[in-house]
Amino acid sequence: MDSLILKRITLLIILILTITSIFSYLIIRTILFFTAPYFWYEKIVAACLLFAEIFILIHSFGYFINIFHVIMHSKNKYSNILDKDFELQSFPPVAIIVSSYKEPLQVVENTLTCFYNLTYPNKFLYFLDDTRYDINWDTPEKMAKYRQDIDNLCQRIGINLFRRIWRGAKAGMINDFLNFLEEKHIKGFTLYPFQEKKSKEKEKYIIVFDADMNPFPDFVEPLVAIMENNPKLAFAQTPQYYSNFEFNRVARASGLQQAVFYEYICEGKSMQDAMFCCGTNVIFRREALMNVGGFDESSVTEDFATSLKFHENGWSSAYLNRVCAFGMGPEDLGGYFKQQFRWALGTVGLFRKIIGEFIRNPSKLKMSKWWEYFLSGSHYFVGWIFFIMAICPVLYLIFGIPSFFAKVEIYFFFFVPYIVLSLSVFFTTLYQRTYRFKDLFQGICLNAISFPVYMKASLLGMLGVKGSFGITPKGQSNALPLIGLWPQLSLLLLCFGGIVWGMLRLYYEREPMGAILVNSFWCLYHFLILSTILYFNHPEESEL
Repeated sequence: MDSLILKRITLLIILILTITSIFSYLIIRTILFFTAPYFWYEKIVAACLLFAEIFILIHSFGYFINIFHVIMHSKNKYSNILDKDFELQSFPPVAIIVSSYKEPLQVVENTLTCFYNLTYPNKFLYFLDDTRYDINWDTPEKMAKYRQDIDNLCQRIGINLFRRIWRGAKAGMINDFLNFLEEKHIKGFTLYPFQEKKSKEKEKYIIVFDADMNPFPDFVEPLVAIMENNPKLAFAQTPQYYSNFEFNRVARASGLQQAVFYEYICEGKSMQDAMFCCGTNVIFRREALMNVGGFDESSVTEDFATSLKFHENGWSSAYLNRVCAFGMGPEDLGGYFKQQFRWALGTVGLFRKIIGEFIRNPSKLKMSKWWEYFLSGSHYFVGWIFFIMAICPVLYLIFGIPSFFAKVEIYFFFFVPYIVLSLSVFFTTLYQRTYRFKDLFQGICLNAISFPVYMKASLLGMLGVKGSFGITPKGQSNALPLIGLWPQLSLLLLCFGGIVWGMLRLYYEREPMGAILVNSFWCLYHFLILSTILYFNHPEESEL
């Protein structure tokens, strides 16, 4: 038997065992919760822990289902599209655009130079200057100089420059640009045509980049080929790859955290026609954008919100797992937290809409798509989950409040197989994609210490707070003052207190030894995870 087939069968068996262990553990935990005779306040704490575990089990199940799809259906229609290199028979016009708000001039120059070097012959390059010159973000002289520098840069490289009266942040800017292409009147817009356009043919596709994303020269051709071969595709997404990771801990861990998403999760979503847009390194069919009314301007995660509109209107989406561009990740915790807060606020805000749409019209999308949108929309509740998982062992060790309601034998019999199999599948499958345990662990830690950011953002998102669009700061790597990290440090001290108190209980009380040891272990685990906040708060590493 071919070794590759043998590996797939082995992985598939382990995957089925893992999913079976997930459901077995979930059933036992639920039965124990409802049958255990405990006080009401203990039941409340136990209910929170059970909810947290159900959340993790559901999302784990969703992740493993995506792996299952990748293993079993690697030859379906969507993966065929992405695995095959189509040859272009023609070169329809493509608009390459970047919307920029007060980005550093050097960052912009690098991106526009990459635009210029794209090999696609029928491309039109646009710099959408979204910088607000109507408010005082610096002295008038420096603002005027920045504007003039942008003008000179676009003229020197040969990039069309587009400005208009500011509204709606990135989504509003792109929508105004779409209307400009449609030759609709836009109040107060200005176009500086620094690139000669010999043909009057309208752009069929639009490729969107963030200001710090640098595409490879052959970025456009494969994506246009994919779109040309499937007229129902609204967009095709490619991954983001950070290049500033070598000596920056936050950028490196952030990139590795994203890598988990851009591997099996995106591939699995694409195979179920549920891939959502990530805002950059993506090609859109202009007809599809106009069909859904352009980008959704009501959300700070306009890419995610617009993806739902595409799918609800019968369009498809796809994912090409090939690094075609590289950019800059957040370089300190301040920048990273700001980025994560915006993503969490917008995503959870849309989660409300997803639930509402599903209740009102469940047949609008296939169940597999609803399932993927439910998973993506609820992901950022993970902050609450981490907090509950960390505080429950502390409550047991210090205050004697139980939350698991099971003997140690039952815990090991059902929990250990579930956790061992789950972690094995997670790390093994990513190891096959050349990711090391050490690298993945950094991403896990950075995600965990962001729990207060996710808690605040998800709460505001559920309350309907919209928030405002903001760019991720670049070119700085500053340590946050410790007072600004008080939620993480407070929980860190509580976990440490739980360990000390647990050891004292073990010495003086001795029983129940198993429960004390298990809860002390989890306090130690969370203590170690949280202590990485001090590591990440000094992101720069010295160059040897």
